[in-house]
Amino acid sequence: IVLTGGDDRLWKTWGFPEGNILMTGEGHTDWVSGCCFRPSGTQLVTSSGDTTVRIWDLSRRGCILTLRGHSRAVRDCCWHSCGEVVASACMDGTSKIWDVNSQKCRHTLRGHKESVNSIEFLPFSSTLLTSSADKTVCLWDVRTVSRL
Repeated sequence: IVLTGGDDRLWKTWGFPEGNILMTGEGHTDWVSGCCFRPSGTQLVTSSGDTTVRIWDLSRRGCILTLRGHSRAVRDCCWHSCGEVVASACMDGTSKIWDVNSQKCRHTLRGHKESVNSIEFLPFSSTLLTSSADKTVCLWDVRTVSRL
């Protein structure tokens, strides 16, 4: 199964090798910029030009949580391997760490001078990688909210 998002404001799951659409999700009001399965495979997270990050439950076929707090388009998102934390990268130069259970932003990371375009947790660690239009890459320790 492959997960994609697009300018049509939709995310889709695709079966391979046939290439058939298995599921489509709608709810964002602007382009879907990033999407990632929860490690358990039961949910996914999406980011969008509409400034939101959304959590989707695949069995319910719908959005179960909308995370708000970014001031500009959100460029990317990812799950931590524990499955309880999501990270998002924003065009305003910040990234956010979200606690899915409390539905709150745990930390806002500041350190890039331009848009943060990608974000990824290193597997089974507290290290987060961000890359920016300012031509820098940062490693963050999310326990101390500091750059490494």
